[in-house]
This record gives sequence, C-alpha cells and structure tokens, in this order.
Amino acid sequence: MNKNKEQVLCIDRKTLPASWVTQRTVLPMDFATFADTCTKAKFFFVRRGIAEEDRLKKQIIPYILLQTADGGMTAVYSRQGSEKRLHDLWSIGIGGHINPEDTAMGADGFESILKTGMQRELDEELIRRVSGDSIEFIGIISEDITPVGSVHMGAVFLIRTQNPEGYLPGDELHSFTWHTTQKLSQLNLELWSELALELVNSLNPAL
Repeated sequence: MNKNKEQVLCIDRKTLPASWVTQRTVLPMDFATFADTCTKAKFFFVRRGIAEEDRLKKQIIPYILLQTADGGMTAVYSRQGSEKRLHDLWSIGIGGHINPEDTAMGADGFESILKTGMQRELDEELIRRVSGDSIEFIGIISEDITPVGSVHMGAVFLIRTQNPEGYLPGDELHSFTWHTTQKLSQLNLELWSELALELVNSLNPAL
C-alpha cells in the first residue's frame, strides 16, 4: 500500500491525558486502563501522509518486545524498513500502524482493534513464532524529541519465551539476533527502544 494513502489509527493529542504526551513518557499501565482511556478520547483513521506531519495527533503503534523467560536476552534487529528516518538504528520493538482492516473481524472497539493489529504485525514480521507464549501489555511510551516520535505513541507488549529459537524473523527484521539485555545500551538504539527498555526495567528492576 502507498504509504501516503494508507489509513492509520490516530487520537487527538488534546484528548489524551497530559501525562501521556510529555517530552519523554514512560508509563507502566494495565491494558484495561489504556483501552478505556483511548476509547473515551475517541480514535479515528487518517491518511498516513497527513498524520505523519500533524503533531496534534498521535498515531497508536503496538510495539512488541521479545525476551527470554528470565529477561536475560532480548531480540534486536537493524532498522531498514519504510521509515527511512530510523535507518541504521537498532530496535527491540516489532510493530506498525493500526489500519481499518484490523476492524475486519467484526469488532470495532479499541481493545479489539489494537489486539488484532498487534497480532497481524507479529504474523507479518515473523515467519514462525511460539504459539503458546503469552503476550503481556506493560504500558505506553511517547516522546516529542524526534520527528517520528512526535506523531506516534507506543502501546508496549512483552513476550517472554522459553524457546527463543522458536522465533524466525521475516525479511523486514534485518540482522535479527538475541542480545544480552544488560548490554543493549552498547548498541545504537532508536529512542523508542531506549524508552521501552526503561519501561521493562521499571517492572523488573533486578535485571
């Protein structure tokens, strides 16, 4: 799909809690609170070419992290996709935009749309994954420091696995590998990955 014609899910910044859209936001949160707040804030679809230039809107992006069960290893890949502003940075998050097709299963509530879009992104980005692994929503990240971040908000999900070899990346996840979590700071991470790592560490301070 043409990037500029793609329809993406957005929420007006002014209808979101101020604490969600600070210069640098890292907020642990349960999914019910997130979904309920976004529903009340009223979400809608906008052409991506417009949304990417409109700082008054936040595009909601599922951002999924893969870690080993003990948190000691985290999956990383090199950014080479359609978002050229992120090229040559390392990322620990798999995800993308929520589109109208994510309402195709008949449910149009925010919770259903987000979960459907999140599962679709996993299916698109991974050739194989472990079906039995649970997916936990852990909170949100947002920043107004970079041009990309200023128009997006990340809904962060975490998959912990006993079977990392059960995950096989697709072509978009360049140089996919498992990296020691405590040494991720040595990589040239995208800012969202730094924020997501901070979010995970706030839940597991011993790691």
